Amino acid sequence: MNAVADRLAGGWVLVGGALVSLWLDSRRTTEDVDLFGIDGGQTARFELMKLAQDLGLSVESVNSAADFFVQRIPGWEKELEPLRAGAKGTVYRPTPTLFLMLKAARLSSTDLDDCRAMIAKSRADHLPIDVPRILGWIGELPTMSDQALTERRERLVELLDK
Repeated sequence: MNAVADRLAGGWVLVGGALVSLWLDSRRTTEDVDLFGIDGGQTARFELMKLAQDLGLSVESVNSAADFFVQRIPGWEKELEPLRAGAKGTVYRPTPTLFLMLKAARLSSTDLDDCRAMIAKSRADHLPIDVPRILGWIGELPTMSDQALTERRERLVELLDK
């Protein structure tokens, strides 16, 4: 993330497994880096892909489509905190509230583990979590025929209620 903040201008948002690995659990692995420019423009996407290439990474290793999921959440812009500031730009991370809302929709087993790690960090570091907002968001998510997903969402609600 230092290279992004030092070499790319503007604001960038890191979410997903790469954020978990950097901030919550260094043992967490991921296949790509979910990172996008706050301005959401095509120029920013191309700059990010060029940087990945310059760093010896494949352009596919950077997933800038995460903005689609982030921007579905009302008020997401107010739910960003600086993660790294550099010579040209700043990389932001979601607040615990936004992070948990993002994870709740898909909520794979890995996502639930990430949520556990976020809740633990938030409690240990006294980071606020807007539990009513998250519970409201979960309640508005479409119900799925996937029983395992339903059970994971119930488990997340239990974790938030502790």
